[in-house]
Amino acid sequence: MSSESSADYTQKIIRSKIIPSSLLLIGGPIILLLTMVVSIIYGASDIDIKTIWLSLTQFDASLPAHQIITNLRIPRALAAALVGAALAMSGSIMQGMTRNALASPSIMGVTAGATFMMAIALVVTPSASNFTMMLWAFLGAGLGTAIVFLVGSISKSGLTPVKLALAGTAVTALFTSISSAITIHFNIAKDISFWYAGGLSSIQWIHIKLLAPVAIIGFILALLLGRAISALSLGEDVAKGMGHRTGVTKFIGTIVVLLLTGAAVSVSGTIGFIGLVIPHITRFLIGADYRVIIPCSAILGGILLVVADTASRMINPPFETPVGTVTALIGVPFFLYLARKEGRGI
Repeated sequence: MSSESSADYTQKIIRSKIIPSSLLLIGGPIILLLTMVVSIIYGASDIDIKTIWLSLTQFDASLPAHQIITNLRIPRALAAALVGAALAMSGSIMQGMTRNALASPSIMGVTAGATFMMAIALVVTPSASNFTMMLWAFLGAGLGTAIVFLVGSISKSGLTPVKLALAGTAVTALFTSISSAITIHFNIAKDISFWYAGGLSSIQWIHIKLLAPVAIIGFILALLLGRAISALSLGEDVAKGMGHRTGVTKFIGTIVVLLLTGAAVSVSGTIGFIGLVIPHITRFLIGADYRVIIPCSAILGGILLVVADTASRMINPPFETPVGTVTALIGVPFFLYLARKEGRGI
């Protein structure tokens, strides 16, 4: 492809947008911060802004409210923001690399693979540390991804977007079934139920210390891949014509997805559809340039999960609704719409 054609393609993916990406990149973090404050305020017992401020500036360990804010509410809000951002970025990268509107960690077997390996970990090493569980999650995420791509590419016509989604759905069902069998046989239902339902109620600072470094590394690598993924989203031939090494891009992109998804699942369990819905919303708002889609997806993903986590505490107080259920209520109709739309290309 000529350099002129490559330039035309590049301009095409940058032009179509409803709002300036700079507005989302500046205003988004402010909205995310506000949603986190709301998340800290509301719970089994509501806490006012003044108490939150005093707990940060004049912490008093003898006050239960200060303990709740510092040891429970703040790490939970941070985890929701980080997990939501990680899953949304993973979905953006997967959709850009595969040119598949249905690609996401929950649909492509990545999340189910991570949960499956964590079920095995609870049997093999029941007293494993949080760090060890995270390693098991990384291994499972890689296993799930490999099997989905292998199954999806068996047919003679190759790996189409819908076949990839169908393979992911089948592999996810397989992993879920095996995980359930392991759970019943080894009587670990209580231990594994957290990862099945998906939630942030058990988050502590140790989880943030494990999640944050991995998430930051993944975020940086994802941002560096933005330009190459933009080219790859236009087609492999286009990307090669623009001088990109597509094999390297796909390899690094897959590693980033495994890092982000594995870390997220090890902390929050199975939270679906954020990686599916958010990239589409982001592209609708700002266009198809992955240099801004990736960071904007991270912001919107963080906002969505913080809001969903807050809603999960308010639907049936004082009990909590699994946050995975809340995100599924949003994601399932969206997935069915996309599946119907993409089904024409089978």
